Amino acid sequence: MLSVSRWTIYRWVEEGRLRGTKIGKGSVRIFRDSITSLIEANQSDMAGAWQNSKHS
Repeated sequence: MLSVSRWTIYRWVEEGRLRGTKIGKGSVRIFRDSITSLIEANQSDMAGAWQNSKHS
């Protein structure tokens, strides 16, 4: 879905980019709304970058 490694996901949780909760030894459950928000934010960032490059 995000095309990143599990270690990137763990780091994003630690950084606060994704929200989740620990569910046992070494497992993390990532909240769906957190993933949706990250995807939407990246899509709007990419659209803005594309628009800016188009007007350069």
